[in-house]
Amino acid sequence: MKNTSIKSTLTGRINIGKDTEYKLILAGIDSFEKLEAMGSEQAFLRLQIFDPGACLNLLYGLEGAIQDVKWNELSHEKKQELLHFHKMSNALTAKPKQLNNLP
Repeated sequence: MKNTSIKSTLTGRINIGKDTEYKLILAGIDSFEKLEAMGSEQAFLRLQIFDPGACLNLLYGLEGAIQDVKWNELSHEKKQELLHFHKMSNALTAKPKQLNNLP
């Protein structure tokens, strides 16, 4: 059960709802200042520990929060950069497929 009594400076930030805030706090990011200093990509990597299925929109949302814009207002270039990062982070954290032909 989530502890909803935790207060942080993430509350009320654009793109950061209660669920994202909770996950950020679990990941040790309990203030907007920490998120901003860490950056969206490093914060996303930490979030993947608690949420291996973390989606691209979450990454966009973190970056949007840092830039103080809605995630869908990020520049095309920034979205492409984050898309590439998301693909790479998923490739690094994916579990290898079992090989059926091994003895």
